[in-house]
Amino acid sequence: MQRALLPLVLALAACAPAGAQADTATDPERRARELSALHERYRVEEIDSRRFTHRELWNALGPVVDGAAGMRRDEVGRSVEGRPLYGVRYGRGPTRVLLWSQMHGNESTATMALADVLRFLAESPEHPLARRLAEGLTLVAVPMLNPDGAERFQRRNVLGIDINRDARSLSTPEGRALRELQRTFRPEFGFNLHDQDVRARVGTSDRLAAVALLAPPFDEERSVNEVRDRAMRLAAVIRHAVEPMVQGHVTRYDDTYNPRAFGDGMQRWGTSTVLVEAGGWRDDPEKQYLRRVHFVALLAALDAIATSGYAGTDPSGYTTLPANGRLVTDLVVQGGTVVLPGAEPFRADLAVDYADGPARTGGRLTDVGDLAELAARDTLDATGLFVHPARASLAGDGAGRASLSTGAPARFTVRRGREPGSALVWTVDGGVPVRAP
Repeated sequence: MQRALLPLVLALAACAPAGAQADTATDPERRARELSALHERYRVEEIDSRRFTHRELWNALGPVVDGAAGMRRDEVGRSVEGRPLYGVRYGRGPTRVLLWSQMHGNESTATMALADVLRFLAESPEHPLARRLAEGLTLVAVPMLNPDGAERFQRRNVLGIDINRDARSLSTPEGRALRELQRTFRPEFGFNLHDQDVRARVGTSDRLAAVALLAPPFDEERSVNEVRDRAMRLAAVIRHAVEPMVQGHVTRYDDTYNPRAFGDGMQRWGTSTVLVEAGGWRDDPEKQYLRRVHFVALLAALDAIATSGYAGTDPSGYTTLPANGRLVTDLVVQGGTVVLPGAEPFRADLAVDYADGPARTGGRLTDVGDLAELAARDTLDATGLFVHPARASLAGDGAGRASLSTGAPARFTVRRGREPGSALVWTVDGGVPVRAP
């Protein structure tokens, strides 16, 4: 049902009356349809893949923000390499909300969704939802906190520091900028927006974790005070908002206290903070469907804050979420017979993990042998077939014998016979299996 739901959402949304927002809070399916329709209209088209630079983001988003009467773009800091960290301010309401994304440079799903939210607010200030947000909230959104990492599409900043583990030391200019923004803006609510490993599962199931939520703890005991209780209720709002789009694919992130992490720090400093992680979704390598899901999540959550609707939400909607589950292997080739130069063919399964999980590229061998119980995102059934590794996947022992080398590029063919020239069935060259014509 994953991909099939989207056309239904859009088709039904087209029939919804314009501005029919106020009566949908208890109807998550209708609300998801309406917000999805908004996303279809206000999606920032220039940003259409997970990899984009600081310049590309602001070339697309800057004119939208700078041309809006109700928005202001401020420089809130500079990265190590001198790129400006921009905070976009919107609204005139009494409740202050801080949103930040891409503090890990290769985690950009929420950055795209934030850009879409800002475009909606900038271009439709008279929409009932935009008016509610403007009147109830004052927002500051930092769409890209780690532009140097984004330039390289890497997790850490250019110094090699994980900014999300710098809340205590504040060794990075990016971390200092975020902390100073929290001190001066004094937000009541915060959104810490990330991407998680696409291999994560929902609890002990085989379902992909599409969205993971966390109301971070503020102490080792994982106590619940008023600040964290508000975050739990808001996380429950998000769960209910996205369930129609990713039914059964929402999890609760691990809540082990980490004094170095910004989410935990924000909670400790009095900002009710929700961590939102974009996980995986089948056939969504650039996370464009999850981008839409996050657009819906953010607008639903902001509306709940603006109207105080979160206060009446049962926190069990968050606390009863299944845990963010185990990580599974990307690909298992099962049942095949491996053919190595100078050796008798032998029965073995092969496990492959990708350097880029969503795109399924950069695959490397991680295990060889009996892997019948190994859970994987994808399985290639090679029963009765022969696996012929390429030279790049082999290691020598100095005596002329070759062996499969874990950590080596996953390059091999799957054939009908043990002879290298036998009929080709599959090819794997660092990515997904490609069936022979």
